Amino acid sequence: MLLGLRTAIYPAPDLAAAKGWYTRMLGVAPYFDEPFYVGFSIGGFELGLLPDATPGTAGPQPLWGVEDIASAWSRLIELGASPLEPISEVGGGIKVAAVLDPFGNRFGIIENPHFSATAVR
Repeated sequence: MLLGLRTAIYPAPDLAAAKGWYTRMLGVAPYFDEPFYVGFSIGGFELGLLPDATPGTAGPQPLWGVEDIASAWSRLIELGASPLEPISEVGGGIKVAAVLDPFGNRFGIIENPHFSATAVR
């Protein structure tokens, strides 16, 4: 039934500001850019921005893979995110952390040495 993670959507009441911040943070321009939705293609997955939604930290909490969580954490903070959950080792060499993006959304990251990108379908 399920094919795996495809899209994580973040509320963005100020769509232009969110599009600018996420473009700088991700290092790529959106592939889909409309007044009702902006989508970025990231490693075979989509990060979406939705203007008609309310930011928050409750609800689904996707984790975006990174190679070096300490560097990724530092870059997110430098770009204007706020600390939410510090880097924590959760076992097996897996590390997780989360920040609040400048718009009030939880943005989670994970360094997982066991993840195989070749297993993504």
